[in-house]
Amino acid sequence: MRLYIPILVLAVLSLGFAGFSVFMGSHLGPKRWNKAKLESYECGIEPTPQPLGGGRIPVKYYLTAMLFIVFDIEIVFLYPWAVMFNKLGPFGLIEMVAFVLTVLIAYAYVWRRGGLDWD
Repeated sequence: MRLYIPILVLAVLSLGFAGFSVFMGSHLGPKRWNKAKLESYECGIEPTPQPLGGGRIPVKYYLTAMLFIVFDIEIVFLYPWAVMFNKLGPFGLIEMVAFVLTVLIAYAYVWRRGGLDWD
């Protein structure tokens, strides 16, 4: 149990600092509200009126987000391999080459199908 004490202390300190920052920012920060500050930020473009139900968002945005998450998670699997590279030997190298080739094939497939186009 003594091994977890530093982690718990760090968690308490970080939560305390976050809470303190939010509290102090809301009480000591400037409070000059105007119409521009209360509008949503749209990169300088005038916001367009939304339909009553919120409107439809193209599925392509969700697909791009899922692809980003999938490829990020696959890349995370490279870290343990890099740490244990010397101990794995040729078997680990062959496995990782197969893994990277699988990721590259999936990436090429998505690219050819137009999953990365924003038009």
